[in-house]
Amino acid sequence: MSYAQRSEIPEKYKWDLSDIFATEEKWEKCFEEMSVKYKQLADYQGKLHDKDTLLKFLKLSDAIDLKMEQLYCYAYMSYNEDSQDGARQARYSRIYGLLTEYSTVTSFVAPELSALPDKQLKSLIADSAFSDYDVQLKNLLDGKAHILSNAEEKLLAGVGAFSEQFHEVFNRLDSGDIKFDKITVDGEEVQLGHGTYSMLLQHKDQNVRKLAFETYYKSYIEKINTLAGLYEGSVKSDWFFAQAKKFNSTMEQALFAEHVDKTVYDNLIKCMHASFAPLHKYIALRKKLMGLDTLNMYDLYVSIFEDADISCEYEQACDLVMKGLAPLGEDYLKVVKHAFDNRWIDVHETPTKRTGAYSMGVSGVHPYMLLNYQKTTHDIFTIAHEMGHSMHSYYSEKAQPFAKAGYKIFVAEVASTCNEVLLLKYLLKTEKDVKLKKYLLQYYLDMLRTTMYRQAMFAEFEQISHDMVEKGQPLTADVMCEKYLELNKMYYGDAVHHNDEIKYEWARIPHFYRAFYVYKYSTGIISAVCIAEKILSEGESAVRDYKKFLSLGGSMDPVSELKVAGVDLTSEEPFKIVTESFEKTLAELEELCK
Repeated sequence: MSYAQRSEIPEKYKWDLSDIFATEEKWEKCFEEMSVKYKQLADYQGKLHDKDTLLKFLKLSDAIDLKMEQLYCYAYMSYNEDSQDGARQARYSRIYGLLTEYSTVTSFVAPELSALPDKQLKSLIADSAFSDYDVQLKNLLDGKAHILSNAEEKLLAGVGAFSEQFHEVFNRLDSGDIKFDKITVDGEEVQLGHGTYSMLLQHKDQNVRKLAFETYYKSYIEKINTLAGLYEGSVKSDWFFAQAKKFNSTMEQALFAEHVDKTVYDNLIKCMHASFAPLHKYIALRKKLMGLDTLNMYDLYVSIFEDADISCEYEQACDLVMKGLAPLGEDYLKVVKHAFDNRWIDVHETPTKRTGAYSMGVSGVHPYMLLNYQKTTHDIFTIAHEMGHSMHSYYSEKAQPFAKAGYKIFVAEVASTCNEVLLLKYLLKTEKDVKLKKYLLQYYLDMLRTTMYRQAMFAEFEQISHDMVEKGQPLTADVMCEKYLELNKMYYGDAVHHNDEIKYEWARIPHFYRAFYVYKYSTGIISAVCIAEKILSEGESAVRDYKKFLSLGGSMDPVSELKVAGVDLTSEEPFKIVTESFEKTLAELEELCK
């Protein structure tokens, strides 16, 4: 449901930001206080070698960080309510500016702490008075080999200021300078764009999907040499910084930053290659069920089963989510219900509200969720997904000190996806309508296809392109298109026609400008499925382990945190579990379609 303006929405459907600051005046007062207080941290420069002084600094820094976070979250979420409101824009701009100044003032901290002798850092890590900061100090100690002299670090920072332009230029090109043609859909002229393209790939008419696909890629093909130059520059920039920081490869640097063992990446690629057969079988089944002589790449996103969707009001959707999450126990559900009933969530769409959905943890308060709820299956799963993020933040902050409450991006999608899988399993178990059940089985298979398999394919392309640059080989448009098409054929198999346009897909993926990021989507869904399967099969012990994982925040490296939940990504077992889940779901769909 959409409203013309925010004032029309009942209060119970709007988040309550007064839990952060009771009034805008309170926010202003805090802003003024922090504008002065953060400057006190500059007084500690050159003094962090003293143990007592360092502890005072870290505690003061935490107190300021907490308030800065609350100021930012309030301003950001208020701005998201109405992006055209001048006062909200100004408030957001002001806190963003203050955070930039704050970052500049405290830039001395990492170099100064890194200069401390190893023996002193180890002593601090072992000191109970520094228990809140042991992870931070340990990471500093581990990273000392990659910290350069002050002059070198300053030089690299200067280079970084313009080397990041590859990403920025791509964004400008992709969101503005690349022009898409208009196409005719159902007798009406439609302006093609990123969002429209995604919607049209789900259109029931194959001719519409074909036209959208070919028209969309035509715009990228026209700029392919420019896009190839940008991506090659980005990869070379990655390699320059990796070498400067004394890493053997860009991948090594990226994984080191997240404290992830390379075995995890290697396992992902190896196990995906070993599990192509069920994916190829599903693609062939999709072709058969759709009744197509030729299944094209643009036919992979439309629903096989028409007019099969769960349509319900928001309250009913929340009730379904509660039922789906019931295996997680009463204490978990109590917090979820509290979130639903106490305005942690901004539910409905208005013309000037931010689109999409997200969860935002606010330290010292509680998490918030932004939705734009419509009566679709996808939006019901979005509630479960964002609630997973929120509960991860809730448990982490409740259990950990401020300095260790934030979890790594590597595990960020685990709790959210686990919630989706639990909800899906509940719906499949309770749904009586055969057509809807088929739709849900397809939903799950496509979830794994697009997130586990497709993102792994992206990850493999990144690995190939970085390896080539590190060996001194040129990344031309022709070479990248050739490599990408080889991967596409390997992953999707012979049942689909690999349309010529698909070899250009690499050129439109913005995540490629954040080296070795996309693999986390694959490992995230693999971990989530494993945890959900354990919860449903083992019950209380698995739930207990999962809640321990949710409570760890950033107190351990992310791979070790997942081991607490029973998922060891350094072994092949999790990958096999998810492949078996895919095969079992596929067999169930085949049986229903006989």
